[in-house]
Amino acid sequence: MSGFYQRLQRLESRRQQAFMAALCERLLPNHAFYHQARYAQTTGRGNPQALRAILDLVWERLAVKDARIDFALQAEKLAEQAPSADDDSFGARRASEAVAALSALLDTLQGEAPEAVLEVSKASRGGVRAFIELTEGEEDGERLAALVRDHPLMADENDFQDAVLEAVEGPLGRDELKALRRLGRNEGVSNLGLSLD
Repeated sequence: MSGFYQRLQRLESRRQQAFMAALCERLLPNHAFYHQARYAQTTGRGNPQALRAILDLVWERLAVKDARIDFALQAEKLAEQAPSADDDSFGARRASEAVAALSALLDTLQGEAPEAVLEVSKASRGGVRAFIELTEGEEDGERLAALVRDHPLMADENDFQDAVLEAVEGPLGRDELKALRRLGRNEGVSNLGLSLD
């Protein structure tokens, strides 16, 4: 894995941003899923479409270098979408990961955030690990580590991140960005294998 992270860190910032944007695409359904489950029966607070709109602006900036977008304002809007700090449910933690990943990406668009790309990569893998731990219920630490390492969801996550890294290391014109976005959207299925459809 260390070779993977070294390659990530060597990328110029726009390529790192494209990598993070693709990962955020796969995290978005977890946030939408949480809000659908949580707010359908309660307050109606929270708007999963807000994250979609912010991420769309990121893709626009990646495609059009001179696009004038106030990312500080977008960061404020994003902060309003984080689950309540009182909610420590599994769904809230995964929704928070989506918000944190997009927030790290916005940080890079507003200035220097050298660790952001590693944070987003590790957060996406961490969510998959947490999901496997939750669903497999294995008590033994060594067996659980092996289970996580060999689990189809983790293999899928690793393959996905490898594919995204390879894509952003190559040409990154408008068509390549569209293809990268499609790859990230993963037909609406999140890194946890969840879909709203």
